[in-house]
Amino acid sequence: MRENRAEGPAGAACRPGDPGFAARYRAIDARDTRFDGQFYTAVSSTGIYCRPSCPARTPAERHVTFYGSAAAAQIAGFRACKRCVPDAVPGTPEWNLRGDLAGRAMRLIADGVVDRQGVDGLAATLGFTPRHVGRILTEQLGAGPLALARARRAQTARALLVGTDLDIAQIAFASGFGSIRQFNNTILEVFAQTPGTLRGRARPAHPERTAGEAVRISLDLPMRAPYDARGVFAFLAARAIAGVEAVDLADSGRLRYARTLRLPGGPAAVEVHADLGMQGWKLRAELELSDLADLGTALSRLRRLLDLDADPQAVDAALSRDPHLAPLVAAVPGVRVPGTADAQETVIRALIGQQISVAAARTHLGRIAVALGQRYTSRFAGLSVLFPTMRALAEGIPIPEPGVAPDPERILKLPGRQVKTVRDTAAALAGGDLVVHVGVEGEALRAALTKRPGIGPWTAGYIAMRVLGDPDAWLERDVALLAGSRVLGLGDPSQSAAAAHLALAETAGTWAPWRSYAVMHLWRVAAA
Repeated sequence: MRENRAEGPAGAACRPGDPGFAARYRAIDARDTRFDGQFYTAVSSTGIYCRPSCPARTPAERHVTFYGSAAAAQIAGFRACKRCVPDAVPGTPEWNLRGDLAGRAMRLIADGVVDRQGVDGLAATLGFTPRHVGRILTEQLGAGPLALARARRAQTARALLVGTDLDIAQIAFASGFGSIRQFNNTILEVFAQTPGTLRGRARPAHPERTAGEAVRISLDLPMRAPYDARGVFAFLAARAIAGVEAVDLADSGRLRYARTLRLPGGPAAVEVHADLGMQGWKLRAELELSDLADLGTALSRLRRLLDLDADPQAVDAALSRDPHLAPLVAAVPGVRVPGTADAQETVIRALIGQQISVAAARTHLGRIAVALGQRYTSRFAGLSVLFPTMRALAEGIPIPEPGVAPDPERILKLPGRQVKTVRDTAAALAGGDLVVHVGVEGEALRAALTKRPGIGPWTAGYIAMRVLGDPDAWLERDVALLAGSRVLGLGDPSQSAAAAHLALAETAGTWAPWRSYAVMHLWRVAAA
């Protein structure tokens, strides 16, 4: 049994006598918040489903069925509990842990692919038939893609109803519903309340309209504690591209990160504030959207960027078993692996930074953003430009000619071979010859990247770690990892670098399936 995870099938109904039922029942009897979002408790005597930490009296075992998704509970005829609000919890970390078809499909559904392209679009993106995708999701998660997307829309709608004063029609379309009637029926079925009644239970905030048609929305970002906000924001600050991103770390108890985004409905921006209180860090996001229908996608990408659906207690418990890592975990619990808000952008950033320092890469990226990016006007301080499109990079970055003195004003001041790799990769991304998104299988992504000239295993592993949220990536021959390990006393200092890298990789095998988080700890040690 994995730390902080109950055994048993992730999505199929789990009833008394089934494998994993007893462990899950113990979790709900203890009101264990660590399991919130990882499974749902459906109670036949009341017809409701709850989060594991629901404060209500523990139901008798004979009345309980566990589901791995809210959608599965909804299909079975259960409605959401009004007391514990099971849909207002972080998502399950299972979808990053799983690289199979179901896990990749769930990442795409969270990104809004079904809402934008339908089940056929989801299946085409995954490379399977709609029937096969539907069968796998129903078998493993207890619900098909339409039901899973519907549950996602209901969750977004609830957050907007209780957190903003947008009108009902705006909320319906912002949540991804195709009509007001569909929205009303879903809210009534899932929450046993009309949208107006559900809204009346809260004190809404007041979104501000910005220039044009953009709407500014403010929402809380739930996550599992502990959360290393300082580490995440510092990581992003070190790599922030001027104009595209802005970070404020001046107040150690109130952190700020902002960035521009390209979303399906148009340009957007987001600003996140992390505030340290008596109960730990609280995160709140403000969003500027060109199209309200992009809200769910923007929130999903933001959660991936900040690694908000991770299970920190499971990670920390596993890594603490290593005597060298245990002091690091104790000093900084809740370390996260920052992901990405734009997969293609992350590929370009990795290529530019793979052979130079983080600071130098930031300078080069800032230059190409100013030269080739689209201007953006935002109320969020420090934001002024969108990261360039792949087409703009492919067409706007000239390759230095051999034997010709380099132009001092050229956009990307790197060796010609590296510039060619960046430009050719951007062209491949723009043309669809290279596909990088959250639904790509990990090994297939690494293979597609490393077969391209100028991209090695380290860069491919780094992209997989950031784009796919792979919790178990290991970066081969990473100099900083080796430096950090030697500070901790790992390995034989008399070994050659090659032998030391091999020995460290072998040691890291004992940290699976959380090697990405060990990477963050070792990088922190090396930087210090």
